[in-house]
Amino acid sequence: MENLTPKHSNKVAVKKYVLKKQETSSQYKINYDKELNPAQLEAVKSKEGAILVIAGAGSGKTKTLTYRVARLIESGVKPDNILLLTFTKKAADEMLNRAVMILDSRCEKVAGGTFHSFSNFILRKYSNYLELQNNFTIIDRADAEDVVNHIRSKIIDKQEKRFPRKNTILDIYSKAINKNMSAQAVIESEYNQFAHCIDKINEISKEYIVYKRQNSLLDYDDLLLYLKTLLSSNEEIRKKLSNQYKYIMIDEYQDTNALQAEIIRLLASEHNNVMAVGDDSQSIYSFRGANFRNILDFPAIFPNTKIIKLEQNYRSSQNILALTNEIIKKAKEKYTKNLFSEIEFSEKPAIICTNDMQTEAEFVAQRVLELQEDDISLNDMAVLCRSARMTYNLEIELAKRSIPYRKFGGLKFIETAHIKDVIAHLRFILNPNDIISLNRILLLLNGVGNQTAMRLLPMLAKPDVQTDKLMLPAKSSDSIKKLFNTVENQRKLVLKPSLIVENVLSYYEHILMDKYDDYQKRLKDLEHFLYLSQQYSNLEDFLSDLALEPPDSSVSEVEDGAVKDEYLTLSTIHSAKGLEWKAVFIIGAVDGRFPSVYSFNSEEELDEELRLMYVAATRAKSYLYITYPIDMFDHSTGMVLSKPSRFLDDIDPEILEKWSLELEE
Repeated sequence: MENLTPKHSNKVAVKKYVLKKQETSSQYKINYDKELNPAQLEAVKSKEGAILVIAGAGSGKTKTLTYRVARLIESGVKPDNILLLTFTKKAADEMLNRAVMILDSRCEKVAGGTFHSFSNFILRKYSNYLELQNNFTIIDRADAEDVVNHIRSKIIDKQEKRFPRKNTILDIYSKAINKNMSAQAVIESEYNQFAHCIDKINEISKEYIVYKRQNSLLDYDDLLLYLKTLLSSNEEIRKKLSNQYKYIMIDEYQDTNALQAEIIRLLASEHNNVMAVGDDSQSIYSFRGANFRNILDFPAIFPNTKIIKLEQNYRSSQNILALTNEIIKKAKEKYTKNLFSEIEFSEKPAIICTNDMQTEAEFVAQRVLELQEDDISLNDMAVLCRSARMTYNLEIELAKRSIPYRKFGGLKFIETAHIKDVIAHLRFILNPNDIISLNRILLLLNGVGNQTAMRLLPMLAKPDVQTDKLMLPAKSSDSIKKLFNTVENQRKLVLKPSLIVENVLSYYEHILMDKYDDYQKRLKDLEHFLYLSQQYSNLEDFLSDLALEPPDSSVSEVEDGAVKDEYLTLSTIHSAKGLEWKAVFIIGAVDGRFPSVYSFNSEEELDEELRLMYVAATRAKSYLYITYPIDMFDHSTGMVLSKPSRFLDDIDPEILEKWSLELEE
């Protein structure tokens, strides 16, 4: 081969050329240029570094995330190097299923799920580094409140007045963790009436932590807290996980709390390949600990962030977007954007003044019937409100006119007493240290009350306990032995979750018949529960999913037609986020209620109320009606509220029409 090296003796700088394969559309199975608009395409093609996608309402963020997963895989990234974090399992499943449909089965291997399910997965894998048992039980909110109440009753004198209840104590503790604040700071800012209780609240919190640790219990906050501790205290594991998940994507980033944002920073520490997708204008969950600043400060946390805005809306008419753009302009802090749509519809949003709440209810019910006459299904209509109690008058009017409706926010399947009974048995089978579950199942037995249960717990909450050798109460001795025989048999045998559930249900059925008059209706729920268990090969996974992603509807609800038949949706705005309807009514939009009078003295709270109005309005596709009664009495202030929401002030009548109600003669 000919030597191409220069032969003269003088040294020269030789340029080295690296051949780089140019990206061509032919290497991709998917035609991204055709499927996506320019902003979506830019987000999907952006691969390295920190990227913040400000996705306006209805702008196709799910599609953008889905196609980015596919694009990364087509670019040669291994699926198990991608982590997709969402706020519901349903959202993660939907994205990955879509990715499979547009690409192939490789997308199934992408790590996807909620923050809590991901934390659960990592903690069980590395539990020994945190001195945790890997069979820890995840307790839900109700169980956590029971633990707090148990500790509270030991520390607080029953005669003591003005001491917070169990749910308030847990709220304070949870907010302190999620907002990275002290309990004292939370109390001073949100619960000042309990400032005199700080020492005892702190004492209860410390006991709560010890109790959970001793009994291998983790609540929802613990899952995040322990993961953060693992990542920040063990450099080897942090690097390992960061190098495992080389491309991280987070949906609904505006809803993350301080703890979640820190977890993301630690997970991305080796590469900074983070895509956060969200909309600051839809940040409405501060009461859950969500931190609005996370999305605003993302570029400061991740230097050289590329910001991409998705502004084309595929949901609403341009007339509705003209209003929502005007509303969000009033926000003090925001990423400026201007949503636009190619959807044209002649009707403009309207604001309707009514004499009182009764007249408001009559108008909404009548307009619903008129829209039905125009062939709009009840399923395509929703009434949204600031708080659930604002629909009471409307519910009466709907009943008068035989308009079926469903109000969101009722008791969920997983929260029903009989389902919690069965889950308590399963948790105790898995974790002998789970005193909360043991206490619940003991109280189901005849002859066992609170005092007897408290006396028995120290004896019975042990692995391999031999009930024959214990001094048990005569009234309940046989039933306790039967319970423990059932439990021990499941522990000894290596059975599928469905078989364990079958055995527990067989034992529990006589208790169900004895405790509940409507046991036949509840039996259907237990059959459904058994069906759910058949999808799992591991009891631990089954119980974790029930705690982290509980099913919403019971079988009886489905059979009664509440889910599958046509109905008008009544919902709080918080519950409606992420949903859409052809026609939307926003009721009670009177200043002092919406925004709430309690937000007037706080710029941050007032801005969140504004974003709440924006979220409500952007749920509408074609028709949007905003109503306000002028004779609304506010019991908390003693004032009569009569002005429309300040968020609708100074909006051009060409954008927001003003309707007046006239009584037909």
